[in-house]
Amino acid sequence: MPPIATPLLRAIPNPTYSSVMTLGEPPAPPAAFRRALETLRPAEVRPEIELEDIPAPQRLAPYSGAVGASVYREDDELAVGRLIMLFDPDGQRGWEGPFRLVAYVRADMEPEITSDPLLGPVAWSWLTEALDSHGANYAAAGGTVTRAVSEGFGNKAEDPVTTELELRASWSPLDEDLSAHVAAWCDLMCLAAGIPPLPPDVAALHPRPARREDPKVP
Repeated sequence: MPPIATPLLRAIPNPTYSSVMTLGEPPAPPAAFRRALETLRPAEVRPEIELEDIPAPQRLAPYSGAVGASVYREDDELAVGRLIMLFDPDGQRGWEGPFRLVAYVRADMEPEITSDPLLGPVAWSWLTEALDSHGANYAAAGGTVTRAVSEGFGNKAEDPVTTELELRASWSPLDEDLSAHVAAWCDLMCLAAGIPPLPPDVAALHPRPARREDPKVP
């Protein structure tokens, strides 16, 4: 019986990975990104706001950073939000420069307010006017304003109906110093929570300590 010929298997290199791997620390982020990141967490905020560092999305840009915030009146949480900084040295479509800020704000509101047809334009003006009042230079701003109504059914039928405002926005800062943009975002959250912005001659206070020790209510 003649021998069975075994076909030869030819290894095909994976084009996704380099054939040569080197070990070592990843390259340091660009200096422009590092300088901007330092201004993303302000040293002072108004007393109603609590800031914290949060994980940043990794797939939207080569470099990113993020902060989260909550707005409190006494022990009641009135609004929450996050601000994400994206940095791509080559820029991306729709950006005007290497930086992009992405903001999110959610706040509880009374039903009669969320039913107002002017709520969308008014909420958007909170952002643009806050950016202008803090002298934040920006371009290519865009976003959405959403009203959400939550109703309970079944064993939650007795729960009260809740209404929320959600604002999602992004814009391109034209400077590496993002402190004015962060201040505008904080004002936006306070306005959504029904708290007016501080007068120009009133200084903000140091950030409140984190509430990690507070008991969680199920």
